[in-house]
Amino acid sequence: MGEFVRLEVDGAIGTIRLDRPKMNALNRQVEVELRETAIEAAERSDIRAVIVYGGEKVFAAGADIKEMAEMSYTDMARKEERGLSDAISRVAAIPKPTVAALTGYALGGGFELALACDRRIAADNVKVGQPEILLGVIPGAGGTQRLARLIGPSKAKDIIYTGRFVDAQEALALGMVDELVAPDEVYAAARRWAEQFSHGAARALAAAKAAIDNGLDVDLATGLKLETQLFAGTFATEDQKIGMRSFIENGPGKARFTGN
Repeated sequence: MGEFVRLEVDGAIGTIRLDRPKMNALNRQVEVELRETAIEAAERSDIRAVIVYGGEKVFAAGADIKEMAEMSYTDMARKEERGLSDAISRVAAIPKPTVAALTGYALGGGFELALACDRRIAADNVKVGQPEILLGVIPGAGGTQRLARLIGPSKAKDIIYTGRFVDAQEALALGMVDELVAPDEVYAAARRWAEQFSHGAARALAAAKAAIDNGLDVDLATGLKLETQLFAGTFATEDQKIGMRSFIENGPGKARFTGN
């Protein structure tokens, strides 16, 4: 349990909770605690889905600029070996469905953290964006890569080049977020989505996530081979037997999976 990042488990849902007043600025300590929490969430078999949440007022307003303002090239190069990019990549690598619950602001490193999740549910008054260019730098924890893959390079370049804050409706239209709800409904909506997987076929879900995420980084032929390998691998699971027997006996959607 970290000082600023903690893992809260309720039922089969794990919530990675950012809690560094007042804007959840992502300093070095947050990075370390986020990395450790993501690893724990990935490894725990009692967690079937993960919500990343910054609280009712703000998701995360970005990196701690005061901490990095006087850093040199050497300082930053050394720090980033196990810095924010690595921590966020650990979130992206969680082999379970993940959803970011966005309130207030999700900017810079905060939005890069949201991009590492499978889905983004946001308050209808949220502001998102990658404003690093306004500081004379660029996104350095996945923003140039994950945002371009999500909404396409042209739209990503507009967001990153201008550094502008994107309001909720435009973010939804661009595909930067997937669903808008009232501000006080954000966590509940994220939990409803996550709870779909509480009794899901955990190994098949992990395989599906690996096929999609890793397939995006290779050509189609290689991606299809990866998919075939992961598909075949599900036949070594107990859930494959349960799912297919249930389908034959009871029809679709009635299997009670064990996660094995």
